[in-house]
Amino acid sequence: MKYDYQQFYRHIAAPFRQHPVALSLLRGINLVIVWIMYLVYILLLLWAAKKQLDTLWKLIIIPGIGFLILSLIRQRINAPRPYEKYAISPLIPRAKTGDSMPSRHVFSATVIAMCGLYFNISWGIILLFLSIGSAITRVLGGVHFPCDVVIGFICGLVCGFFLFVV
Repeated sequence: MKYDYQQFYRHIAAPFRQHPVALSLLRGINLVIVWIMYLVYILLLLWAAKKQLDTLWKLIIIPGIGFLILSLIRQRINAPRPYEKYAISPLIPRAKTGDSMPSRHVFSATVIAMCGLYFNISWGIILLFLSIGSAITRVLGGVHFPCDVVIGFICGLVCGFFLFVV
């Protein structure tokens, strides 16, 4: 049986196209998760600068190096986005081409979640769930394939793991 991504995407996007409130909610959740993660990261850096200055470098260097490596790999792969490869209209408006694999949004959210996990297990788990929420919204929004967000999530976990071993 051949996998038909266009049909899959039309199926998962249909409820959002039929219900404008659901579409607004999807777009809003996507945006809110992005801003929550950025805000959490800034707060973690400020907290570490005040309380645990010796770990601040980990919170900057490890995610930073991971982000740069992921960006270079993603640029090298230059995978097309779903709306480039198939005749679909994404629910989350996006004009960017290429650089779909792996998802940098999901990677960043996951690394930030791992930074949170480094300091507090409960908050880290909540942030990991938000990272998964980001992955889901990116696929539902039509800006990434499922494999893009899964690889982004795994890369974020691997990068974040270094916080615990360095």
